[in-house]
Amino acid sequence: MPFYEKGNVRIRYEEAGTGFPLFIIYGGGLNSKVTYANGPFDAFAEFKSEYRCITMDLRNANGGQSTGPLDFDQPWNAHTSDQLGLLDHLGVDKFFVMGFCIGNPLIWNLLQRAPGRIVAAVSAQPSGVDPQKPNWFYHNNMKHWGPALVASRPEITMDMVQKFLDKMYGNVDFVLTATRDYVRNCHTPLLVLPDNTDAHPYATAMEMAHTAPNSQVSLFPWKDTKENVALAVRHIRTFLKAHPM
Repeated sequence: MPFYEKGNVRIRYEEAGTGFPLFIIYGGGLNSKVTYANGPFDAFAEFKSEYRCITMDLRNANGGQSTGPLDFDQPWNAHTSDQLGLLDHLGVDKFFVMGFCIGNPLIWNLLQRAPGRIVAAVSAQPSGVDPQKPNWFYHNNMKHWGPALVASRPEITMDMVQKFLDKMYGNVDFVLTATRDYVRNCHTPLLVLPDNTDAHPYATAMEMAHTAPNSQVSLFPWKDTKENVALAVRHIRTFLKAHPM
């Protein structure tokens, strides 16, 4: 697979297909990569015959090949800069985006950083903050992502991981990267496919869908059977085709 490099950041990515660009952000939290083994369907394989599909390993994802420093000041913006840098490198201006899990806060950050470039967005299994478990992301990543990263990167310590996660997840609400006021005033077309887990709380996904003025919601549950997954994918396909490229 090819790499995009800028300074001390090296991003592995994959692209296939032709036509209008569809940027896919797979799930797995901070371990988001070019494939999503636990995902409900393979979005890259599903849509590469219709769009120019692009996906990448998130910086410092365990099991991935993208590397870079931990940004202790603006961790979300560091990931967004990697994504926009890759898209610019590939000559992409406007695009569709489909995100699973952590893709939801990354989509909202992309919308704020690159207004006008996203034609329509699909948020599947959207990560958001459960008010009953406000520190869930911090503790989960301290337990799982951090130790594995430190084991593979001797220059990184758990103290550094803690500092990074404190900044990334220490004071988050709602969709993690955007305020309710921003979501309320964002008119980019949005399709939400809710989930109901600690990382993807149903109530937060539905609040997001109700708050965004140009949103749609797919069926729920949609991951429970192959037939429902196929119906959800059909909804995604219809949604994307409905928006001019």
